[in-house]
Amino acid sequence: QLQFDESGGGLVQPGESLTLSCAVSGFPMDYYAIGWFRQAPGKEREGVSWLSIDDGVTYYSESVKGRFTISRDHAKNTVYLQMNDLKPEDTAVYFCATRRAPRHYYKDDVTHEHRGRGTQVTVSS
Repeated sequence: QLQFDESGGGLVQPGESLTLSCAVSGFPMDYYAIGWFRQAPGKEREGVSWLSIDDGVTYYSESVKGRFTISRDHAKNTVYLQMNDLKPEDTAVYFCATRRAPRHYYKDDVTHEHRGRGTQVTVSS
């Protein structure tokens, strides 16, 4: 079974930056895509960003486009989420997750097969 080692969350002020990391290990490692979704209190889960392993195609939700960047270190099996210009509405638990198929196979941008335990991001002044 896949294991996720997420880190990088914390408390920051509006306008600041954070970088989340997620090191993946275990089996199966032949996932199609890896990415992040978030869960804020009282809100629905939101797919934040996905990265297709084979072709590097990325997806960003409209709420983070232009501020967040997803990347991957293949050798380390680690995916990163660089988050700039953070806003209070970015406050949530961020989960690293994997998918077995292309984006159009899923009903939404949250559905996934495996995920980590999440890391808390709090943006507050």
